[in-house]
Amino acid sequence: MGCEYSKLSVCFWYSERKRLDHYVGNDDDYDDKKIDEHYNNNDLPRFREYTIEQLRKATYGFALENIVSEHGEKAPNVVYKGKLENQRRVAIKRLNRNAWPDPRQFLEEARAVGQLRNQRLSNLIGCCCEGDERLLVSEFMPNQTLAKHLFHWEKHPMKWAMRLRVALYLAQALEYCTTKGRSLYHDLNAYRILFDDDGNPKLSCFGLMKNSRDGKSYNTNLAFTPPEYLRTGRVTPESVIYSFGTLLLDLLSGKHIPPSHALDIIRDRNLKMLTDFCLDGQVSNNEITELVRLASRCLLYEQRERPNPKILVSVLTQLQKETEVPSYLLMGIPHDSTSLTLSPLGEACLRMDLTAIHEIIEKLGYKDDEGAATELSFQMWTNQMQETLNTKKKGDSAFRHKEFKTAVECYSQFIKAGSMESPTVYARRSLSYLMNNMPREALNDAVQAQAISPGWHIASYLQAASLFAMGGRENQARVSLKEGSILEEKKNAAS
Repeated sequence: MGCEYSKLSVCFWYSERKRLDHYVGNDDDYDDKKIDEHYNNNDLPRFREYTIEQLRKATYGFALENIVSEHGEKAPNVVYKGKLENQRRVAIKRLNRNAWPDPRQFLEEARAVGQLRNQRLSNLIGCCCEGDERLLVSEFMPNQTLAKHLFHWEKHPMKWAMRLRVALYLAQALEYCTTKGRSLYHDLNAYRILFDDDGNPKLSCFGLMKNSRDGKSYNTNLAFTPPEYLRTGRVTPESVIYSFGTLLLDLLSGKHIPPSHALDIIRDRNLKMLTDFCLDGQVSNNEITELVRLASRCLLYEQRERPNPKILVSVLTQLQKETEVPSYLLMGIPHDSTSLTLSPLGEACLRMDLTAIHEIIEKLGYKDDEGAATELSFQMWTNQMQETLNTKKKGDSAFRHKEFKTAVECYSQFIKAGSMESPTVYARRSLSYLMNNMPREALNDAVQAQAISPGWHIASYLQAASLFAMGGRENQARVSLKEGSILEEKKNAAS
């Protein structure tokens, strides 16, 4: 194995050393101070500790519908999407109960990672260390992983210009982390790269921490693991560069090719065979050669011969294309509500047409209350329950006749009785609050409706309408609108 890497070094790197050293001297293309300033000036919160109850509420009881990690609920560390009380969307990683038995070590590690702030990272904003629970809270990235877009695309393969941008942004993330003393990244792979609202790639902060103090640093197939890690069981900064090299091969080929196989292809000078056929007409032979040179150096057997992140950034900066085109256009990702295909209900929420929203919710009735009808009919036997149901019926009548103050009063009595939880009742009271110019109360009810039924699109739509009505929260409103649209599409596809 070492012999193969040495030959590769002679063929693809040593002749380029002077040219690459020249690249490193150019600092104008990337300035991490500017990125630091960007994150110091925006609204990203400081790192904080959360209670397990706060995070349970944010994920609606760690609902299955909120699992976003590719490996699902059976994975040792499950990632959920969630929403904090201030409506900030977050990703919450719930670690294995046996991970980090020493709470002090866990908190020290999490706080250190939580000090990082960079626009190339999905930043860590909090953690939870309560009893046996160990959870990490980061920014939420809504547009899936590099693995999804690169290996499992459904409509369009990733464009060459976007692949080059992913490589550069990842290199910039690693350079930033290195300058901040966090040069170790555990199990760097295509699942660790996420895309934000604007389609920009970001490196997940979760990989800056091990799964546990004594846990493995690599969970991937041994064929992709750095050779020195196989020998010593230790991850080094150079190991991260090796993993970066495997990612460069992923980006070029559109497949997860074992490095040893890729190196055989490179040694035989059959670079076309290594290139994704979907890139025909987008990439030149020179560009392929340049990327292969860089990947080859990253994959060298000898750690000391691999480039550092600064070199990666310098070389990749020279290769960038279509730099003025926003990432969401290159990715084909809808960027705001104007580019979404909205249903009549979504359109009504965007326009704040409360009359149209009322008409749709009234027509829908209670059919989205799964199991509620059976529960009600069973409980009607008691006089007390009959009285509670009469209160609800009065609320429904008032809602139908647009007597919204009366509807609020009746639905409040029904909710206070606590006999059952109905997302539709909360949705109707939410709209009634909006009709009475009480958007904050409306938002609380819409959130409660989603807590009862996490996958219900109407709850997200009503959150959007409430946020629009509050003023100054348009960005959050559009996010909720997009969530509602996605949930509605899923429901329609399933029906």
